[in-house]
Amino acid sequence: MNKTRAIPRVLHPAHTQLSFHTLRQAFTPARSSHLAPTACASQCIHDWTLRPPQRQLFQRGYASSRAAESTIKHTGLYDLHIKHGGKMVPFGGFSMPVQYADLGVGESHDWTREKASLFDVGHMVQHRLSGPAASLLLEKMTPSSVTALPNYHSTLSCLLHPSTGGIVDDTVITRLGPDTFYLVTNAACREKDLAYIEEQIAASDHPSHIDWQVLDGWGLIALQGPLSEEILQNALQALKATDLEGSEVALQKVYFGQCKHYIVSDPSSSVDAAPIMVSRGGYTGEDGFEISIPSSWTPTFTQFLLDNAGPDKLRLAGLGARDSLRLEAGMCLYGHDLNDDTTPVEAGLSWVVHKDRRTGGGFHGDGVILRQLRPVKEGGTGPSRRRVGLVVEGAPAREGAKIMATDGEEEIGHVTSGCPSPTLGKNIAMGYVKNGMHKAGTEVSVLVRGKKRKGVVTKMPFVASKYWKQAAGTSPG
Repeated sequence: MNKTRAIPRVLHPAHTQLSFHTLRQAFTPARSSHLAPTACASQCIHDWTLRPPQRQLFQRGYASSRAAESTIKHTGLYDLHIKHGGKMVPFGGFSMPVQYADLGVGESHDWTREKASLFDVGHMVQHRLSGPAASLLLEKMTPSSVTALPNYHSTLSCLLHPSTGGIVDDTVITRLGPDTFYLVTNAACREKDLAYIEEQIAASDHPSHIDWQVLDGWGLIALQGPLSEEILQNALQALKATDLEGSEVALQKVYFGQCKHYIVSDPSSSVDAAPIMVSRGGYTGEDGFEISIPSSWTPTFTQFLLDNAGPDKLRLAGLGARDSLRLEAGMCLYGHDLNDDTTPVEAGLSWVVHKDRRTGGGFHGDGVILRQLRPVKEGGTGPSRRRVGLVVEGAPAREGAKIMATDGEEEIGHVTSGCPSPTLGKNIAMGYVKNGMHKAGTEVSVLVRGKKRKGVVTKMPFVASKYWKQAAGTSPG
């Protein structure tokens, strides 16, 4: 059977400007509509948030983007970074701030844990998959039960290689409607991911029933820390934001792993009103939000957040603090702690393989992954290695450091990430060790600068997470 080549429709920044009149019409259901309110909201997001009216959607092949891979790109907040003294470095094909003039990396880390920080994550790739066959595609590419995912809920997952079950990339999948999904993937994996998704759509049974868009130019910022809810709630109220039903903002009712769309408008600005998507979660272990913003609003909205909160509560933070925060939270960085040859089970991410997928399978690499999930005594193989956390004495262990057994010269693994923990005052790391050496409390030796240092396998996260979950019953902060 001939398969149709899938090329994503790329939404250029110039095509994301929506007039206030158009938005008011788009997000106000007609009285005669036969759709329920939730269906109307979903249709509005489909038609207006991600398909701007009266604009042509351009298609772009991969050849041109690959040819330009060596060009360092800028997010929509580049000028804001320079204005605030950002020290810019290449990262994932973009010029990104590693820190700012007002705070050192350690100070910025502590500020996030104690107050709130704002991170530019606009280098990451935002996708929209929709159509009758979208959920089937996602359940082939990932081990997640996306068909059971409620609307406006998210799940962390992994794109998987056929046969091997190796991780192509880690991703967050959000369901926006019955057949509409929003994905975020890593910037450093952009070309690989685009080629992979293109191939998977083309090989599917119903490629014409899948619409794939890459939201190029859209902003993405992460507001993280115990003051995040207060800061964002106040900012959205000041911008007279409402949800799609016209209700006032109530972020305390948006829990970890959930999202909500809001319409924001600023009477003092010439920028038109716009829809933003607010998702509760993040990469630091703190309570917080990730906010997807049309390009025309990205600088305005970000600067407004900073100004409305003030420097006593909110500061910009860069890649340096983001890395130490995510490591304390036990979170993986693709290309370091995850790669094409590592399965979710080896990576300690077995929980992304949802319960019904463990019996039914049907995803890439299910033969390998399901055998790894089953212990040897039950007829499985188990994983040959496992990702673990480590506390290391002496100098900090960095990526590539060998992990040795304490009773000899046997190399049992290697470090994939490591740094001093500003919160704990200890050297922490994560890495892979052979199965059987992964239990908490196991002592190992870590080769740091030619010297063996004592290491102890430690449960992750190293610092307790503070996500705002419905079952917790207590307010964040």
